[in-house]
Amino acid sequence: MKRLWQGFWLVAHPQIWICSTIPMLVGTALAYGTTGRFDLYWFIVGLIGLYFIEIGKNAANDLMDYATGVDLVVAPRNRTPFSGGRNRALVNGNVSVFQVTMIAVIMLGFGGVFGIYIALLREPLIFWIGLGGLFLAAAYSLPPFMLSYRGLGELSVGLAFGPLIVSGAFAIQANFITVEALLVSLPIGFLVTNILFINQFPDYEADKLCNKRNWVVRLGKTRGLKVYSGLFLLSYGSIILLLIWTRNPFWLLSFISLPFVLKAVKVAKQCYDDIPNLIGANIGTINVYQLTGFTMMVSAILQRR
Repeated sequence: MKRLWQGFWLVAHPQIWICSTIPMLVGTALAYGTTGRFDLYWFIVGLIGLYFIEIGKNAANDLMDYATGVDLVVAPRNRTPFSGGRNRALVNGNVSVFQVTMIAVIMLGFGGVFGIYIALLREPLIFWIGLGGLFLAAAYSLPPFMLSYRGLGELSVGLAFGPLIVSGAFAIQANFITVEALLVSLPIGFLVTNILFINQFPDYEADKLCNKRNWVVRLGKTRGLKVYSGLFLLSYGSIILLLIWTRNPFWLLSFISLPFVLKAVKVAKQCYDDIPNLIGANIGTINVYQLTGFTMMVSAILQRR
């Protein structure tokens, strides 16, 4: 039982839950800034449901990457905290294929139950938002869709962690959705997509060998660097659009993260084929996401003056 418990947390990847926590916090902060309302109970219920879906998605992804051989062929020199099979729970036998399958099914099921609960007792829109989230969580890795293997994983991640989570968190608190909420979700979506994108560089050879045709495999590392820089440009461009739409100058606080962007891009250009030293770009992209998310949360709250 102890081995299974340890294996569960390896599969759950709690260290990456920050990717879903930030849009949840930003959407909640925006709802407070817009309406002045914050319901702690429904925030916690929504966050727990979100974490269940996150765990289910992570388990399904580990399952398919193991089944297709991706996690088995990542070269030792390319294994980093951000590479495929980083927890190696299945590879090392910490959990079995059956156990990971059950984790995926049960966690996604719990996420669905929480979504229905919120939809029935708090906000009906969550049913459709949650349904979309559940679909993307499963379809990201599992057949017949296998979006991450067909060059659609990046789009699904951007949509799920941007518009779906931000607007869902907003709706839970405000009981409606605004254009501003959708605009706020755009930079979050672009930045979390960039985390996934730069994390594909260490797996390039393994993904290519196993026909996991994500954007980096399709474009190659050199051209992929342009997309990496472009996603940063899109994120800050969407913040400017948000500023124009809302006339809220506090959104400019998000540009505090710009120096970290410049450093991450520089490291990526210098070390895109030197995986051990590329970690600086991986970490830098995560730091940009966290700092931008935090400043957006503050900006959303400050607009209620």
